[in-house]
Amino acid sequence: MTRNLLRRPDWLPQLLPSSCVLCGQTDRNAVCQPCRQRHFTTRPRRCVQCAMPIPTTAKEIRCGDCLKHKPAFDATVVVADYAAPADQLVLALKFGAKLPLAPLMADMLREAATHYAERGLALPTLLTAVPLGKLRLQERGFNQSLEIARPLSRRLDIPLESLLVRLRDTLAQATLPNEERRRNIKRAFVVPTPAMNYVRGAHIGVIDDVITTGETLNEIASTLKRFGAKRVTNIVFARTVSK
Repeated sequence: MTRNLLRRPDWLPQLLPSSCVLCGQTDRNAVCQPCRQRHFTTRPRRCVQCAMPIPTTAKEIRCGDCLKHKPAFDATVVVADYAAPADQLVLALKFGAKLPLAPLMADMLREAATHYAERGLALPTLLTAVPLGKLRLQERGFNQSLEIARPLSRRLDIPLESLLVRLRDTLAQATLPNEERRRNIKRAFVVPTPAMNYVRGAHIGVIDDVITTGETLNEIASTLKRFGAKRVTNIVFARTVSK
């Protein structure tokens, strides 16, 4: 499974000059180094579990919501808040099919994961991408989470496996009120038989582009733990800061 998931090369776009998607300057990278330095190097203190920003003076390492209603996932790593300009990269990849952005986002996720690992957060031993439903995959032609996961797997030297199947095409979570999102995604995933041995006892990193309310990632973590995963860490490019 791993060999197929890692098939797409991520070095080809680096060979040709292009324009920075944020400032428009000619650069070999999709985002030039000055923009990357300006917008993606700040690391605010975040809840270790859901990655919501928390005060630097807080005694707890978890936010109030995670203390009251503990998610099924154990930790979340993010690069930035889902706000300008990070949201431009997410939208350009997901809806503009700008696939050269995926390796760039993976590289920034590698930096974020390394940053948190240096502060004591355990890195996963196995990665998987949030699967799309069949209809959405046909419409889009690619899974943006998998496009990010492929190069991230190589950069972190952590195997990437297809561990989940989406049982049905759910409504887009972003179109639903918060209270309906849990019902929409409930029991939407399953671990197929060939993947069960990979999941059992593993610390799994789940790759996605955005975490909003966390309901999808929570359902995935619940599913993985139901099939024997020991720990689940979300590795997500951007975090919506308002619920």
